[in-house]
Amino acid sequence: MKLGVCAQVFYDLPFDEALSTARRLGFEAIELPVHLGNPFLDLDAALAGEWTTLAARIRAAGLTISALSVHQEGQLLLGPHPPTVDPAERSAFAARRMVQAAELAQRLDVPTVCGFTGCGDWTRFFPWPDPVGFAREEGPFRERLLPVLDAYARLGVRFAHECHPFQYAYDLETAQRAVELVDGHPAFAFNLDPANLHFAEIDPCEFLETLGDRVVHVHAKDAERVQHRRGRSGTLAQGPWDRAGRGFRFRVPGWGDLDWRRIVTALHVAGYRGVLAVEHEDPTMSRREGLSQAVRHLEPILLHEPPTERFW
Repeated sequence: MKLGVCAQVFYDLPFDEALSTARRLGFEAIELPVHLGNPFLDLDAALAGEWTTLAARIRAAGLTISALSVHQEGQLLLGPHPPTVDPAERSAFAARRMVQAAELAQRLDVPTVCGFTGCGDWTRFFPWPDPVGFAREEGPFRERLLPVLDAYARLGVRFAHECHPFQYAYDLETAQRAVELVDGHPAFAFNLDPANLHFAEIDPCEFLETLGDRVVHVHAKDAERVQHRRGRSGTLAQGPWDRAGRGFRFRVPGWGDLDWRRIVTALHVAGYRGVLAVEHEDPTMSRREGLSQAVRHLEPILLHEPPTERFW
């Protein structure tokens, strides 16, 4: 295993400075977003030929690309969509961008694109007043995602879905059902984000025990149920993530509730030998100090060699 970083934390820097800063902080890989309007790359321009320069700049910084990220456009595949837009048009746009991300990944020799799929009405997870409301999300999930996955398979790239609220797959049960709905498609995988699972009260180690063979990328992000605030705000607190008084907040690894030795062990047992990409969404820390804290906590506990046969 090795440490990587999600590039959004460096959006305040020019691209080459962001790369050099990431390497200086101790990261070996970067997860690169391709969403519209991001300051680091234009997806259309990259596909038109700029990908060669992009790859050279990342190599020159001493980094590799662990995955591309298409979260924002992927969300539009299923929505929710506001009533002022054409859902079919937005879904088609999302599918096109998701496939373009896979085309760029193939050219960059990157095996994984991480992202969301959205969910037309995630609130239907609650069984009242419609006990089977969430089940109606299954048809659109299958119908819209399967053609995207077929394109990924042709390109030799896997789509790593990130379980998260407002996605069809947000916990272990819906993740398992998602695999069934796409007929166990070989291009369908998961980006494990332990903090998102903690939000849904799912043990990431249980997720790995069940679906570890489909985990192809990992976000190193922690989460905290803030004990002195939960009595009034709870886990499902509304408002901005940095709002004072929230009963739940994301943290950098080592500063939340998650036991990263357990998670690293479960990853290792599941055969994961890839990147843990630090995703800094901690509202209590600066960009650089948060990353330094994450590296300080994770680097000493990463495992680099496969388990040996019993020798005792």
